[in-house]
Amino acid sequence: MWSDSTLAGNSSRPAILQLRIESDQELYQAYIPSFQGGGLFVPTSRPYQLGDELYGLLSIGEDPQRHPLVGKVAWVTPANHSATSQRGVGIRFPDDERGQKLKKLIEDRLGNTLHSGRANHTF
Repeated sequence: MWSDSTLAGNSSRPAILQLRIESDQELYQAYIPSFQGGGLFVPTSRPYQLGDELYGLLSIGEDPQRHPLVGKVAWVTPANHSATSQRGVGIRFPDDERGQKLKKLIEDRLGNTLHSGRANHTF
């Protein structure tokens, strides 16, 4: 299950999010390979706008390492969008070393599952 908790933040700085994905299945559900640099869908009820910058720490499964997550909101799924859509935001990774490293980590972890065509929270 996703955890989306704020570690710090105030009105002049964006919050730092603590994001946790419990399993590779949840990682597959959240990953957005259609974004050129990769991205993640984050289920959240917080109000974000397109272009908002998000900063966080991402934990995946039993891996004790927390990976830096930086990105911009590239889409917003509002509450009551449809009966099948989960409310949340799509975060696009930046086209820099950090973004490329996170994309590689996720794609290596997902392996062949990435191309399975199973339904997920994204497109």
